[in-house]
Amino acid sequence: MNFVSSIPDPEQLSAIMAAIAAFSAVLVVSWPYLFRNGLARRMEKVENERKLLRKRERARLTAERKPMSLRSEPRKLFKTIVEGFNLAKQAEDGEIAERLRMAGYRGSAPVIAFLAIRLIAPVVIFGIATLYFLFLLKPAVPLYAGFGIAAAAGALGYFVPSIYVRNRITKRQKAIRRAWPEALDLLLITVESGMSVESAFRKVAEEIGTQSAEVAEEVALTTAELSYLQDRRQAYENLGKRTGVEGVRAVVTSLIQAEKYGTPLGQALRVMAQESRDMRMSEAEKRAAALPPKLTVPMIIFFLPVLFAVIITPAAIQIAGIQ
Repeated sequence: MNFVSSIPDPEQLSAIMAAIAAFSAVLVVSWPYLFRNGLARRMEKVENERKLLRKRERARLTAERKPMSLRSEPRKLFKTIVEGFNLAKQAEDGEIAERLRMAGYRGSAPVIAFLAIRLIAPVVIFGIATLYFLFLLKPAVPLYAGFGIAAAAGALGYFVPSIYVRNRITKRQKAIRRAWPEALDLLLITVESGMSVESAFRKVAEEIGTQSAEVAEEVALTTAELSYLQDRRQAYENLGKRTGVEGVRAVVTSLIQAEKYGTPLGQALRVMAQESRDMRMSEAEKRAAALPPKLTVPMIIFFLPVLFAVIITPAAIQIAGIQ
């Protein structure tokens, strides 16, 4: 067989190579039009879906959240009680107002309501205890003893509003402490992207609202105070006082120092975000470590009697059958 005749001559080889090159060039140029890249379209679809979900979640939170106003007027009954018992000085007490702000109640109306309820609660509880003790239980005790017990219950009612406010403060601080590291991460990203502090706080308030309404409320209020207060340091200090959380106070201190000395804020926020996250993890580990001792008593009361019954019952049945 003659293999030489099957080899194309140089002209044919050049033509074939030229045709391949031309086809490759046309294919490269027309590739984006023939086979469109779906990555950009998918990314745009994901971003639109994210915006839609975020908008829907904000609308839900706005619908569920009760309208609040710092200028809300107190109820006439509460105002009459406060004025009648001359409690105006206590209403002006900064400690009560500060504790109510830490619980999420702002303005003069919650202070007046708190003072009025603290007077009404003992009377109401005394009346309920008297009716329940004398007419429903009907104990065989002297009448003065029943009234004494009802009076003691009414005296405890004086502390019910304070206990409620304390529980609200604890729950609110727990929610703020849980979501604060994420808020610091968002604040760090916005600050390092070139935004001003006011814009950064505003953006954090918008983004963190779906996760923690408490943090979003405090950050939004700080943004408003940064806009109209002459001293920006006062706005930062108010944020620390309203929350009462150590992590927030540390960030407030860094913001004040950055405002005063012009130091970079990004590195400090990064360190504090990591510290807040470590503190949250440490708190979770402490709770997990404290779980076994707490389960000891329930296991002794509920688990061991059942276990003993399961083990001893067959032996008891056999002994009874033998006898």
